Amino acid sequence: MKNQHLSPDTSKQFHKIPDLDIIDLDQEDDLGAMGSDESGDSLLPDESPESAERKPRGNQGVFSHINIHIVLLAVFLLFVAGIIYKIATFGVHIDLDEIFADGPGEYNDTYDTILPLLDKSNNPVYMDFSEGSTILAFGNAPFADDRNSEDNLVNLMRQETGATIYNCSISGSYLAALRTERDMETAPQDIFHPYWLCQVAAHNQSACDDYLKALEILGDDAPPEAKEVYDTLQSIRLEEVDAIVLMYDASDYLAGHVMINPADATDITTFTGGTEAVIEYLQFYYSNVRLIVMSPTYAYAIDDNGDYISSDMKRYGGQDVLSTYAILQYASCVSRSVTFVDNIYNTITEDNAEKYLSDNIHLNPEGRKKVAERFAYALNYYNEASRNSSPPAQD
Repeated sequence: MKNQHLSPDTSKQFHKIPDLDIIDLDQEDDLGAMGSDESGDSLLPDESPESAERKPRGNQGVFSHINIHIVLLAVFLLFVAGIIYKIATFGVHIDLDEIFADGPGEYNDTYDTILPLLDKSNNPVYMDFSEGSTILAFGNAPFADDRNSEDNLVNLMRQETGATIYNCSISGSYLAALRTERDMETAPQDIFHPYWLCQVAAHNQSACDDYLKALEILGDDAPPEAKEVYDTLQSIRLEEVDAIVLMYDASDYLAGHVMINPADATDITTFTGGTEAVIEYLQFYYSNVRLIVMSPTYAYAIDDNGDYISSDMKRYGGQDVLSTYAILQYASCVSRSVTFVDNIYNTITEDNAEKYLSDNIHLNPEGRKKVAERFAYALNYYNEASRNSSPPAQD
């Protein structure tokens, strides 16, 4: 074969840089306008698919430049700002100085239920208890504290009423017993329950024997006034008693004793059952005796650090707060038409407890005086003179 040699001119053609045409965009626009006829058909050659894909889509509006994350962030910030605004402007500002300008006001809610004595036919029996009446007082610390002092609660009640009141209270006793039946071997302290004390007062021989047996078993652990109470109950005749007042403090609440047994209203191992058992016994055997039940006064609970806290904030033994004990006792009295004196909301309350308690539960002399006034008010409520008088003032 012959060797083919490229001429210099030919070689230059291979290395020659092609000329670049400068495109006039304005001219293209004109050509674009000319390339379409009136019917809208293009007069220019068809564009290839590749060039069509590369062709810019044109301006799609301002939203084409907004990132979705920016939108979500703006919505979130608006939501947070709305919450902050609601919190900052929630409620109405109240000036406490303006509210209490005339003093702290009065708390008028009360569970007081003052009822007359009822006979066996449930007809009211009005009696004048103002003077010369005989009353038994069953309870624990409120009646038992400072037993022989002038400012003992029972002594103050005597002064307020002029009645003969026998103090049959037992310190350290409860309104909820340990056993449903007397068992001096396992629960000798149960004999000091008011249900059994009523039977001792009725000279029930079995109850009297168990009382003496309990004193023997307890020995030095027996309450110091226990023998004195026994002798007092033996010296009276229950049918000659005009009234019995029952008042137990918050000890059952602090001990976590069961409040109520829905299946047995007179279960004496519960707080309300102990109350109703006494009511039922007296109404059945001694319907001539008027019963006045006084609720516990307010008492403080004690937290794990030994500090006093509201008894509406702490529960013991899986039970409820102190006010629930008092309200359930009120319900028991109302259901059996018995006078109920509301001490927890109308005598020694959470608002004034610091003034009238010597510790978290015991009454000081001023507190005892207030309770004595409330008892006299309830006792004489149906006397002609008392009807025209005002109830004891609240703090």
